[in-house]
Amino acid sequence: MKRQLRFAGVGGQGVILAGEILAHAKIEEGGYGVKASTYTSQVRGGPTKVDIILSPDEILFPYANEGEIEFMLATAQVSYNQFKDGVKDGGIIVVEPNLVNPTPEDRKRWKIYEIPIITIAKEEVGNVITQSVVALGVTIEMTKVLDEKVVEEVMLSTVPEKVKEANKKAFTLGVKYAKEASK
Repeated sequence: MKRQLRFAGVGGQGVILAGEILAHAKIEEGGYGVKASTYTSQVRGGPTKVDIILSPDEILFPYANEGEIEFMLATAQVSYNQFKDGVKDGGIIVVEPNLVNPTPEDRKRWKIYEIPIITIAKEEVGNVITQSVVALGVTIEMTKVLDEKVVEEVMLSTVPEKVKEANKKAFTLGVKYAKEASK
């Protein structure tokens, strides 16, 4: 079954890297995975999104179909506003509550979960840069699109040795907070 996900944030938050890890993990697991990113010319601070397509079959078009995305994670209001309409009605949207404020209409249209991804990375892991890995843990737990261990292994293979433990902790915390939020 083809799965379509989206991460939205601003440049510098690691959303593109998180998409790359998910696509790579799907390939490792057996299947096809692609990520297609869109961002402004600003290196940091501009709206950024990455669509992730995961499929057992060859992927001929690398972008998610607007209105068919089942899951989106947003860590910036500007990107949330710009890209939320691609999520299908009843789909899941996870937001960073310190930076993204969905409207009452949004809450009726989608299943919205508030998980303080950046706060978790900064205060519990001790490294704000791990926010994209916290987001990966949240995504895997909420969607079950890939095997958790495969994603963790791929993620750990992409980070320098000196930050492996911090990233492992970030991933575990993302899974934990997603479990708590979806009870």
